[in-house]
Amino acid sequence: MRVLLIEDEMLLAVQVADGLRDRGIAVDLAADGLDGLHKATANRYDVVVLDRDLPLVHGDQVCIALTGGGNDARILMLTAAGEAADRVAGLMLGADDYLPKPFVFDELVLRIRALARRANNAPRVLQRAGLTFDTARRVVTRGGRVIPLTTKELAVLEVLMGAEGAVVSAEDLLERAWDEHADPFTGTVRVTMARLRRKLGDPPLIETVVGAGYRL
Repeated sequence: MRVLLIEDEMLLAVQVADGLRDRGIAVDLAADGLDGLHKATANRYDVVVLDRDLPLVHGDQVCIALTGGGNDARILMLTAAGEAADRVAGLMLGADDYLPKPFVFDELVLRIRALARRANNAPRVLQRAGLTFDTARRVVTRGGRVIPLTTKELAVLEVLMGAEGAVVSAEDLLERAWDEHADPFTGTVRVTMARLRRKLGDPPLIETVVGAGYRL
């Protein structure tokens, strides 16, 4: 999944982004509402984590613009305004969820994953080609055997399994499993795919479709 974090407290933003990346979530950062709007309209995100009190464009206006403009990303407001009236106001603006600061990081991760499943109509447990992927527990099994995967390998596998047999291009994998700083010319997808194939074992499950991408 890919998340946009719009937060002007940069120390907090970097800490949250690093923590989410450690959980296998690709994260882009925006430090103000204007930059957040630009990134949200230029890229595809599953979830936008949105502060309310933002410079340049207030978080409320960002929320209204995204929900009113047909953006498919789910919106989680993450803000210090934590009174019941604030939560009601945020949800009435179109936000899908609301988490006041200070927050428990594990709860933030669970809420983001739940919103992403809703955005993609994805089940909690993915099953295909003899693989079972519990997306909440981040556990993959094949034939009852647990397959230890890195966070990035899990992210790539989740995209492939969610495609339900459709071909996924390297560009789509970069967009969904990496963030905006990924270099498309480094062979990152190819190297990660090679490791993932090796760990999934025989018979091979991931097919390379020449000139198109990959299919599970």
